[in-house]
Amino acid sequence: MRKKAFKPSAYLTEVKTLSDRIVKAQQPIRILDAIKWDDNIKQTFFEGNCKKSPIVTPDYYQKRPLGFEPTEKKHEFYQIERDLMRKLGQLNPLSVIMRRICKEYLDVVRMLEARGKPTFSNISQELYGSSQDVFHVGDPTIADLGSMMEATLSQLLKLDFLNEEAKTISATDAVAILNDKIEAVFPGAGLRAMLSDGIVADAAAGTDYIKLRADALFNMRDLRVLEVHEIWVHLGTTLNGLAQPYCTFLGKGPPSATITQEGLAVLMEILTFSSTPNRLIRLINRVRAITLAEEGADFMDIFYFFKDKGLDNEESYMLSSRVFRGSCSDGMPFTKDLTYIKGFVLTYNFMRLAVNKGKPDRIPLLFCGKTMIEDMKVLADLVEEGTVIAPLFLPPQFKDLMGLSSWLSFSRFMSSMSFRQLEQDYSNVL
Repeated sequence: MRKKAFKPSAYLTEVKTLSDRIVKAQQPIRILDAIKWDDNIKQTFFEGNCKKSPIVTPDYYQKRPLGFEPTEKKHEFYQIERDLMRKLGQLNPLSVIMRRICKEYLDVVRMLEARGKPTFSNISQELYGSSQDVFHVGDPTIADLGSMMEATLSQLLKLDFLNEEAKTISATDAVAILNDKIEAVFPGAGLRAMLSDGIVADAAAGTDYIKLRADALFNMRDLRVLEVHEIWVHLGTTLNGLAQPYCTFLGKGPPSATITQEGLAVLMEILTFSSTPNRLIRLINRVRAITLAEEGADFMDIFYFFKDKGLDNEESYMLSSRVFRGSCSDGMPFTKDLTYIKGFVLTYNFMRLAVNKGKPDRIPLLFCGKTMIEDMKVLADLVEEGTVIAPLFLPPQFKDLMGLSSWLSFSRFMSSMSFRQLEQDYSNVL
């Protein structure tokens, strides 16, 4: 007897229709492409012997096409938001999530309209956070965390036996190595690593690819970090999101999802012992640079901040331009680079609380797609009812909930101990 094909309910059909509209509406929005600085700005800066801040004004950004008409795009998201209210209601959990995503994309459009103006950075802080944000009431700020970690990591970087191996692997060879790893993890999925001349970072993940900057050099530790960070997390959550039958929006994350995604990726580096003090200090230096820019530092101040860290002119320019992209060289920063450390703390706290509350089965749901921590409770209900499917791909560490739960089970007790007292008690041991 032929098995009857499953026919989704009218409700699920409506959910998918509305979700697909969000996915389609966001497609032409490319934040990083819209705010990056052209090579001629870099060339002029170096021709001036790195003495004068790059000249980047609001007029410069107005000449860079967005790829969409802002007024029309805002109307499109407003209309989807209204249809979510009309068809799913105000209190329906999926309606709440999708309306929030629409509002977030409206903020993104407004932010890109305001490139080069103070409003750009104000909206950036709303989307990605500020260095002065706290994690919880009474806790240190993100800036404080950056300062604390900088002090510890600076000590470790002085140790010769923790020096990293030389970077001798070309981007071309790295692409070949990563493609082998991609095929081993996602056989036949059509994912790939590729070279690119148009990115600021050494590497970046897209929907179905990882781009490596053509002139970058790597070592095997770098490639391991790229494997667990970009392949396991970013490509893995993309594939899991694209596999969703109804909540297709999980395949395309808004900026708030970036916080969870980057935090999860950094956490994966830590869990797999892939990261290094050098890798972490690079992330912390980005936090410190954004902190300084929020306190009034301009491009040259940040450039020399990185120079004082021992970086050459090329890398100091690249990292400084990350801070001020979308802004002017004497304006407030673009704060996306806070998401790595901010997301790590929030994701780690979610995981240890899930174990403490006897709900470690919630942890793998982080991989259902481009998820947000604040949606985890709703997501668990949606998986249980079949509206969202559990992640098809999970890294080994997240498949083994017994091992992960054991690792996290001591965290509450350990975090309650006084580190200052520990330093005193162990003074004769270390």
